[in-house]
Amino acid sequence: MHNIDDLHRLAKKRLPRGLYAMLERGAEDEVTMARNRSDMAKLTLRPRTLVDVSRRSQDVTLFGKVSRSPVMIGPTGFAGLGAFEGELKLARAAAAAGVPYVLGSVSMTSMENVMQHGGGGRLWFQLFPWSDLSMNDEVIERALAAGYEALVITTDTPVIGNLEHILNSGFKLPFRYGFRNVLDVLARPAWLLEVLLPYLIAGKGGMPRFENYPRALRHAVTSSSRASIVPVMSDAFSWDALRSVRRKWPRTLIVKGIMDPRDASLAADLGVDGIVVSNHGGRNLDASMSTIAALPAIADAVGQRMTVLIDSGFRRGTDVIKALALGAHGVLLGRAALYGLSAAGEAGAARALAIFHEEIDRTMAFLGCNRIGDLNRELLVFDADFGRS
Repeated sequence: MHNIDDLHRLAKKRLPRGLYAMLERGAEDEVTMARNRSDMAKLTLRPRTLVDVSRRSQDVTLFGKVSRSPVMIGPTGFAGLGAFEGELKLARAAAAAGVPYVLGSVSMTSMENVMQHGGGGRLWFQLFPWSDLSMNDEVIERALAAGYEALVITTDTPVIGNLEHILNSGFKLPFRYGFRNVLDVLARPAWLLEVLLPYLIAGKGGMPRFENYPRALRHAVTSSSRASIVPVMSDAFSWDALRSVRRKWPRTLIVKGIMDPRDASLAADLGVDGIVVSNHGGRNLDASMSTIAALPAIADAVGQRMTVLIDSGFRRGTDVIKALALGAHGVLLGRAALYGLSAAGEAGAARALAIFHEEIDRTMAFLGCNRIGDLNRELLVFDADFGRS
């Protein structure tokens, strides 16, 4: 497994077709997914030479603590179906690499279990705000009690994206054991034995449940009602509601889904500690600009006031370098980490992180940089149509 594409190919071979679609596909015509990658390619790097780069370090300080790399594992749904208790495996891989792991709301291992058995690393928790705000309070109080370092509020999903490709694959919630799905699973015997069977043995009825949903919504993915599995996220969640969360959460607060510098400034004014520039990996609005194109204006607006993170479309260490040179302080990995997890469990997730570490180190050497802080826009060359696709 020499690169993320190698892990991607193996993950595709191991996952049932519907689950692979859930991992890989985007909204509608997948224009945003493609733009995330095409705009990345429109940025090129200007190498420097005859610089002593023998003291290279990727250490970065995020919210007062040192991480050994500017990448981290972001919140992803359904990691628990990529591998048995996949969230634990992701947490352990991140801890071993010395980087944060963001446990998602749509996860199948409880936040308490991840805190207790996740390897002792830096753990953040991601929350989708629910329409019933009391449910948000319940989950926030639980994350506080469990000891999570940061709360990441995802604000870019007031409604569910139009995921036609996933629906066409046959993967739906609630999950049903239909003829098509049974054949799909039987065609992947390794996944059946290594993922589904352990859940059966663990006494969870063959399919896990979303352990970090509010108590009233904590049903198995085979529950009879779609509303009980994919409840309505709040399309009324506003800056006032976020202000209430700020009062209730005394630790690091991060807002995920910022794509406009005006929103970034509002978050900074409200006292948010960090933001994630994100278009949800192309799974929501399929007419969105790329995150790499949105980043410069946002970094210019708030980069001196708060921590600016970014995700969506990162597949190479050079991608990470480009984002850091544009003003990001760190990069969250989504699909790339799940490719590793689905390909080879904890070892695969660790390999994904190692690939990024190796590629970032190599690129820093070519650019004449010893520290992440040496990266700046002078190292970048912009194509004339960058951000205009």
